[in-house]
Amino acid sequence: MDKPELLAPAGAMDSLTAALRCGADAVYIGGKAFSARQNASNFDFAELNEAAKLCHLYGKKLYMTVNTIIFDSQTAEFAQTIEKALNAGIDAFIVQDLGAAEIIKAVSPDARLHASTQMTIHSPAGALTAKQLGFKRVVLSRELSGKQIEEISALDIETEIFVHGALCMSVSGQCYLSAVIGQRSANRGLCAQPCRLPFSSCGNSSYCGLSLKDLSLTGHIKEIENAGVTSLKIEGRMKRPEYVAAAVSAFRNAIDGKDFDTETLRAVFSRSGFTDGYFTGKKTGMFGTREKEDVTAAKAVIPEIHKLYRTERKVSDLHFTAEIKPDSPVKVTASDNDGNSVTVSGNVPQKAQNRPVSRDLLERQLSKLGDTVYNYSGLDAEIEDGLAVSAGELNEVRRKAVSELNAARIVRNTPQYAISGKMPEIKESPKKLSQIRARISDISQLDAAMSADFVIVPLEILPERINSPEKIIIEPPRFITDEQETKRRIADAKKPGITHLMCSNIAYIQTGSELGFTLHGDFGLNVSNSYSANLLSELNLSDLTLSFELKSGQAAAVKSPVPAGIIAYGRLPVMMTANCPVKNEVGCGKCSKKLSDRTGRSFSVVCHGQYTEILNSQRLYLADRLDEFKNISFMTLYFTDETPGEVSEIIENYRGTGKKKENITRGLYYRGVL
Repeated sequence: MDKPELLAPAGAMDSLTAALRCGADAVYIGGKAFSARQNASNFDFAELNEAAKLCHLYGKKLYMTVNTIIFDSQTAEFAQTIEKALNAGIDAFIVQDLGAAEIIKAVSPDARLHASTQMTIHSPAGALTAKQLGFKRVVLSRELSGKQIEEISALDIETEIFVHGALCMSVSGQCYLSAVIGQRSANRGLCAQPCRLPFSSCGNSSYCGLSLKDLSLTGHIKEIENAGVTSLKIEGRMKRPEYVAAAVSAFRNAIDGKDFDTETLRAVFSRSGFTDGYFTGKKTGMFGTREKEDVTAAKAVIPEIHKLYRTERKVSDLHFTAEIKPDSPVKVTASDNDGNSVTVSGNVPQKAQNRPVSRDLLERQLSKLGDTVYNYSGLDAEIEDGLAVSAGELNEVRRKAVSELNAARIVRNTPQYAISGKMPEIKESPKKLSQIRARISDISQLDAAMSADFVIVPLEILPERINSPEKIIIEPPRFITDEQETKRRIADAKKPGITHLMCSNIAYIQTGSELGFTLHGDFGLNVSNSYSANLLSELNLSDLTLSFELKSGQAAAVKSPVPAGIIAYGRLPVMMTANCPVKNEVGCGKCSKKLSDRTGRSFSVVCHGQYTEILNSQRLYLADRLDEFKNISFMTLYFTDETPGEVSEIIENYRGTGKKKENITRGLYYRGVL
């Protein structure tokens, strides 16, 4: 494409129609299951077929979001969903779960995969790993600057970025706040958006310290085009069709170099205006909430927005060729400018009693294309004298020609897939509880943690010299801001004899392999089913940490060729953000290192320089219930602010003393997520 694709959201058929009529090049939708917007209306299979036909009539693409983590109990249903979507003619699937991607490839190797922003791809190595896994496009994390986007877009893989809509405080795919608080998992499409409620670092009960304004990059379209981005994505599958129409119209005009209406765009939906997010590399002016004025502003613009999608959008020219001869049915050929052509027949013309059919009459009736996607572009006619054809007959021939041409366009634009009906092969090795791992946050905890089988040490606190380097797993930053510098630091960590690397995102799989490390999969990979575990083992991970959104029974049932463990202790990281909420509210000089919600719960805030982690208000503790986790290969104890003495005590508890503790949480291992 000469211009980037404009990709619009649709939560229901009326929004899809609005998107197409206002100039979208592609639309993304969700089904009734496996969509990261489960609270949208979404499309059943009959509606999915209708949506695909409408998009392909327009010559546009239809992408389906299956961008949630899936459990082993859902894999058969997931495969059936994919097969039905392929038969409907979906152009691509937007996927988060690596196991889900493997199932799609097994069902049909021809299926096109786009890596969801939920996969947390934000670096060249991450994009290249996705390509290695069969993805044709990566939807980049929203936290990237224009320069970083350009760097990734120069690679041999398509890139897609969000240009408008809601901004999550958390890096997508790394938010567990809603799940931990109320079992409504963002990774399962049911986020309750607790981040939009009051959070404060200084006790301000009305301050929404985790709420960002909506993103809008209408003013940066030329920069985005020059960066080589493939697709410009509008967020909003839960929004009304007027929102979709206004956003698509504004960005259609911006891409086409025309004036665009930001006032209507702001009025239809915003949170105290817009932000350009992280695109410029700045992190100021991003926080905001939806105020009463934002809500009332929409009422005034809705009637005008309706006009934007009231009628069909003309997407192709239509040329007619007609033959009207005695003793032969009227023959009309309709050809669009996309290479489609159909020929239809009418009745045999009668001898004219009064006025014979003329070219003017023929053109007048055939050019009535107001309710179609076509512009009339001319007529070639061969009409013999003295023949009569009524206007009604010509109208019927035109309608028939348009109908058949519509069908031809749909067939031509609908992809065909070979469907195998197979599932990927999975392997499993026996599991038993055999290891305790200690993840530390402060170097003072190191000596006490060395009684564990492995010690996970963040790269940022790794000392130059270390005893027993064979027991150390280095943990590089979960969010990569400078990939080359991070890679250099990882390489330097090998000098004292460290050979183990924790992979919190797929970028480190490539980096660690290149540097010769033994690879360990972290919780940020969101491994939730056997297919993900098997794929990661094929990528040379020596073991993996399962998602802490699994129930204990689900975790134990995951079939993995490599050891699979869980985080079994500590303040779980419930959010990772590139913009510090404490800094925004009170500044670094007055940092309290905590946030409190409206219930009084206190969440620790950990600064890593370029990104921040928010930790759960309670510590996970399972040492008194270890007999219920015998099918887990290892347990990681996630230490944050514990003293060395507390580190030693906790490790001893997990070695088998089973001491009980008060004021703890069992996490989601017994509650599960919705």
